[in-house]
Amino acid sequence: MINPQAIEALWQTEEFTRDDRELFNRFKAALNTGTIRAAEKIDGQWRVNGWVKKGILAGFRMGAIVAMPSTGQQQFLDKETYPPRMLTLQQQVRLVPGGSSVRDGSYIGKSVIMMPPMYINVGAWVDEGSMIDSHALVGTCAQVGKRVHLSAGSMLGGVIEPIGANPVIIEDDVFIGGNCGLYEGVIVQEKAIIAAGVIITSGTRVYDAVYDRYLQKTADHPLIIPSGAVVVPGSRPLKQNPDFSVSCPIIIKYRDQKTNASVTLEDALR
Repeated sequence: MINPQAIEALWQTEEFTRDDRELFNRFKAALNTGTIRAAEKIDGQWRVNGWVKKGILAGFRMGAIVAMPSTGQQQFLDKETYPPRMLTLQQQVRLVPGGSSVRDGSYIGKSVIMMPPMYINVGAWVDEGSMIDSHALVGTCAQVGKRVHLSAGSMLGGVIEPIGANPVIIEDDVFIGGNCGLYEGVIVQEKAIIAAGVIITSGTRVYDAVYDRYLQKTADHPLIIPSGAVVVPGSRPLKQNPDFSVSCPIIIKYRDQKTNASVTLEDALR
């Protein structure tokens, strides 16, 4: 087990010893295996593990920029502490050839499919049966649940600082359409569907047309897209000048049998 207090002390260290590097390597191995994670659900609420993010940042300070081993014309110049992650057949995942990369210090669950080119950054968690499609990004510390489909060109923004800031969190069985962007600690609850082209940040107001209400971030809670919500692009007029509009995603319905049929994942792929 990794002692959080030891990582807190590592975060405060200015000159790293061999023991510090050994501690960091064990910390990074725990991220890879999913023993620790940047955020987790406790008693129904998502909590940020700030000490995990401090450990990740300590790794950046600890590492020197080096030329990574390369193949063909590819060249990597990055911190020695965060090379591309090496995956094995025993993990039962698919990493399809074509320019994708998974950074060391990220958790990849069984039966995950990664289509080229995509990128998964350090601290990320991608759970069993999910697909990360072409040109998609799972940013630093972003959390992705089971059987999530992240479609081509979609982005889950990363967060490493401030320490206490929420990462983007996508719960189980969420479907995210092409060219979506979810940033700044947005939480998408289980079985929601985000239609193609929807952009949501912490400052976005989302209109729930089913219950005639606006959803938005508060001082105490991040913006949360409810379980089973079907969200499509929309707009609302500016109060100052109704001739102009700003983006306002709209919840047009909640999942039903017809919706479920349209986003069914294929077991054969997994």
